[in-house]
Amino acid sequence: MHDITHHRGQPPNRSRAKPQVPRHAVAVDAAVKSANLKRLKRIEGQVRGLQRMVERDRYCADIMVQIAAINEALRAVARQLLHNHLRHCATEAIRSGSSKRAEEIYAELSDLFAKFAR
Repeated sequence: MHDITHHRGQPPNRSRAKPQVPRHAVAVDAAVKSANLKRLKRIEGQVRGLQRMVERDRYCADIMVQIAAINEALRAVARQLLHNHLRHCATEAIRSGSSKRAEEIYAELSDLFAKFAR
């Protein structure tokens, strides 16, 4: 899973040649973090269940329904992360007064919206 947070003053590393230094969120509400971790653990269990369904040759449509449920659960986590990113990371970059940081965050947001609009 990709970290969509933006570290203070560090532009997104788009190069695949260099190893990426982990970036960290500017701020994360503890309750939101806890809720997201619970969702991800539940999703992990759903994926294991999906694997068992495939191993046991379950009906294709039933498997696909479970895949849709997992995808929606992942989208819910992504929405929470995007909300946090806009509220804290992007806001800080835009308000920093640095046109370079603002342009970087605009490009990053455009890329994120394009990825999640598919």
